[in-house]
Amino acid sequence: MTERFLQELSEKHDLDDAVFLVDGAKHLQTALRRSGLRFQYEKHGNRNSVERVFRDIKRRTSSFSNCFSHAQPSTAESWLQAFTVWHNATN
Repeated sequence: MTERFLQELSEKHDLDDAVFLVDGAKHLQTALRRSGLRFQYEKHGNRNSVERVFRDIKRRTSSFSNCFSHAQPSTAESWLQAFTVWHNATN
């Protein structure tokens, strides 16, 4: 699964200069090595900042899903469109 993700990522983006920050997950390091992609092991630091952003995105996505779990897809889409207009107008 990881190798497939990296393959699709490589097809969509130029990763020639990319350096992936990874933790001790051997499967990820192996997949990056097999894909010929550069990585750097980092126990703390920038990797934690990136993980914090992804954790927040996952939390917000889960909250949104819980709020609209019984709504029709058109209702959720309508709400998202209204929110987008508001967000873009205030920022």
